[in-house]
Amino acid sequence: MAETSLRIRRALISVSDKSGLDGLARALERHAVDVISTGGTAAVLRAMGLAVTDVAEVTGFPEMLDGRVKTLHPAVHGGLLAVRDDAAHTATMAEHNIAPIDLLVVNLYPFEAALAVGKPFDEMVEVIDIGGPAMIRSAAKNHAGVAVVVDPSDYDALIADLDAGRGTLTLELRRKLAAKAFSRTASYDAAIAGWLSGEAGGAAPAYRSFAGKLTQELRYGENPHQTAALYASFPARPGVVSARQVQGKELSYNNIADADAAFELAAELARFGDAAVAIIKHANPCGAALGASFAEAYAKALGCDPVSAFGGIVALSGRIDAAAATAIVKVFTEVVIAPDADEDALRVLAGKTAVRVLLTGALPDLHQRGDMVRSVAGGLLVQSQDARTIANAGFDVVSKRRPSGVEIGDLRFAFTVAKHVKSNAIVYARGGATVGIGAGQMSRIDSARMAAWKAGQAAKAAGAERPLTDGSVAASDAFFPFADGLEAIAAAGATAVIQPGGSMRDAEVIAAADRLGLAMVFTGQRHFRH
Repeated sequence: MAETSLRIRRALISVSDKSGLDGLARALERHAVDVISTGGTAAVLRAMGLAVTDVAEVTGFPEMLDGRVKTLHPAVHGGLLAVRDDAAHTATMAEHNIAPIDLLVVNLYPFEAALAVGKPFDEMVEVIDIGGPAMIRSAAKNHAGVAVVVDPSDYDALIADLDAGRGTLTLELRRKLAAKAFSRTASYDAAIAGWLSGEAGGAAPAYRSFAGKLTQELRYGENPHQTAALYASFPARPGVVSARQVQGKELSYNNIADADAAFELAAELARFGDAAVAIIKHANPCGAALGASFAEAYAKALGCDPVSAFGGIVALSGRIDAAAATAIVKVFTEVVIAPDADEDALRVLAGKTAVRVLLTGALPDLHQRGDMVRSVAGGLLVQSQDARTIANAGFDVVSKRRPSGVEIGDLRFAFTVAKHVKSNAIVYARGGATVGIGAGQMSRIDSARMAAWKAGQAAKAAGAERPLTDGSVAASDAFFPFADGLEAIAAAGATAVIQPGGSMRDAEVIAAADRLGLAMVFTGQRHFRH
């Protein structure tokens, strides 16, 4: 039977993160709590003037095996696990001289931090905590009689509850702390399991767990009636989750999803030049371009579909300057994300206080492998990240006409953008910029026609005499099942096409390309994005 209020008489503290210990130590001293501790933690507490008993005095054994064994002992776990109002437990404790431990304060060896910096295998093994998780689980299981704290951010709540209860802790707080404790050990073990599975290689593991740390509770999800939260995974990847928000309103669920899509595309386009810009609306690019400057790249990207860009997300592959910022703020923009921004750019952006500005510090490593996880009814669908790029693809010219050097550059660019467009994807590009994008249609020919129609609308808005797709190239994320898609592309004015190939009707499609005077390249690499 859990007591509503638990008197805290004896605490065990063993932490790798020493932040906040001073305030906790003063509170425990104020409420006459006896403190047991280990190694470095004990030394820090003593330096603060707190009376501390070494764990070795409690267990009767010294720390051994390079510190691997110090708290794995009945004197510790008996004190944590014993049911306080069970007469048999009480008798056993008395028989073996085990005293109750009412409060456990433990945070774990910094495995995730070591993972983030890529420590060698042997060093990674040494920061796998054993005693800490064992104690945490013991205390959390027995939260009816023990309080457990695993995060320094909870010290203030603990101290406030202790002070309000004059040395007691409420059952409500103990349950919250116990739930967090189990979540913490689960996340910690998931990070270890994921790392070791990756090191071991081979097929999908029989059991999978995924680690994450709450970074933000969101106002709602995709719609106001849905709840949502953002979690950071391990190891961290430069991007929207790790970014520093320097201004603007709170990020929404949709902002985060779109900013991630935009930044990943801008990062991949950075392979082609120093200044790459991507504009995303509802998870799809509505414009992407390269330029001699970010202002030029932004203008080219915006020209692809200025209507859809309204209220969109803008990602840049490098440091935002004042010229780019001045151009961006002329159009209503939800989020701007980039590795960095200079002071003049930040001053310009500050003039639009609602714009969320995210600085990531770096571009993501496109070679860094990771998993993509999607929920389905009754389970999780897991796949490796689509880390292949045009650099990994083939470039097999299958048409009679070979593409020119200019066309080759635009083909590679267009195929890269198509990878980031919802399938069935058709992307028209010219001069290092998208000029028409067809996304998410049920048939490929509809995507080709929609992209050409949108390009026509953009041309009218710009007062251009010719469709933007005249003289462009086109990319498809997957093969053409029939020649009609290719015919629609030719009708739009494109001169060259890049696609994976692999259809049973490839011969018909190649014949159509030759009949239409198109240059066509097969990559042998598909990029569906559902």
